[in-house]
Amino acid sequence: MGLGLLLLPAVLALLCGREAECTDPDIMTNAVYMTENTMILTCNLSANSFVSGHRWLKGGKVLKEDKDTSNIMTYNVSGLPEEGSGQYICEFLTTPNVSKVVNVSVSPQVHHYKATEHGNEGDTGVLTCKSSSFPPVTDWSWYIVSPNGVEAIGNGSSDRYVIKSSGNQTVLRIHNLDIENDQHDYTCNGTNELGAKGDVVHLHVRSRLAALWPFLGIVGEVVVLVTIIFIYEKRRKPDEVCEDEDSATGALKSNSGANHDTLRQRNSN
Repeated sequence: MGLGLLLLPAVLALLCGREAECTDPDIMTNAVYMTENTMILTCNLSANSFVSGHRWLKGGKVLKEDKDTSNIMTYNVSGLPEEGSGQYICEFLTTPNVSKVVNVSVSPQVHHYKATEHGNEGDTGVLTCKSSSFPPVTDWSWYIVSPNGVEAIGNGSSDRYVIKSSGNQTVLRIHNLDIENDQHDYTCNGTNELGAKGDVVHLHVRSRLAALWPFLGIVGEVVVLVTIIFIYEKRRKPDEVCEDEDSATGALKSNSGANHDTLRQRNSN
């Protein structure tokens, strides 16, 4: 086991790809972990056939292709245990082509869609978990984590709970949310043939009036602004009236003095 490689046959399942190829035993496969997150897949064509190249595929997508004539082909898998898991096909370009499917299998890698979901009282809360690892999750389950302990949720446990699971995704819907009874942590668990794993989603339930707070805040700001303007205008008007009266009196005095001087000039003449 050079380079500290660990052979894990229990984790790697080898299956035939197409039915016509299942009767062909000439491809031997192997898998070696380089690190916790990387693996090397090897396919060895033992039959005496002319090889014009190799092709690695996953999910119908070509990952690697060459024109090497060797009877051995390898591929480096990364992103384990989640992204790298799945079904790989090693294909020898011969006449006809021969191939085998290599299943890189891991236990479920379950993740919440959002760490915290929000909902208003009386509405429906939606919690989602998913797993993109291989093989797919065969069983999903949900639990409430409250101060009273952990309680399993089932479709029949209450009319308010509805669970819909399909493959690698599960959705929990909680109808008619209640701020006292539903604001908790919820755990989603996924199980496949290699084990089980879960994740936690927190549900925050807002008051029925929560949607009105922004509107009430705007109304309050408008009321305060109008009040300030009203008080300012009311205090400013008496001062302006006094100033206007003083200006008018001064103007009259100025005009009276001017007329008096004019009259004196006429009398002197």
